[in-house]
Amino acid sequence: MRHGKKINHLGRKAGHRNSMLANMACSLIEHKRINTTVAKAKALKQFIEPLVTKAKTDDTHNRRVVFSYLRHKDAVTELFREVAVKVGDRPGGYTRIIKLGNRLGDNADMAMIEFVDFNEIYNVAKKEAKKSTRRGKKKATEADAPAVEVTNAETNE
Repeated sequence: MRHGKKINHLGRKAGHRNSMLANMACSLIEHKRINTTVAKAKALKQFIEPLVTKAKTDDTHNRRVVFSYLRHKDAVTELFREVAVKVGDRPGGYTRIIKLGNRLGDNADMAMIEFVDFNEIYNVAKKEAKKSTRRGKKKATEADAPAVEVTNAETNE
């Protein structure tokens, strides 16, 4: 029984599991989205979210802590420079898991894990919706109305 055991062992020993998660995290940082099984994606989400939180404050201690997990210098550099800058204002939930269906060979549940802020398809739709607000139109009509009154007053004089 698995009473109180929160970690998914993924059928591997601890060293193999840590190396696999570090490699998957480096690939996710490099490519911004990867395809994997649902179980590995959920384990990777728990692995990488604290690292992104640490990357939001760029100092030597946090870089060394993140490097101890990832063990890849280029991935750490990209995490602190590009990823942390984009997710700086987000309080959490940096990744998204999208289920893709089953794999043909062994019928395993597949998923795509990606960084939320690097998906332009979802972010563009949200930005367009924010542009069309009533306040913006109301201010434009109020700004036009006094200008017309001033021109009419000047013509009467």
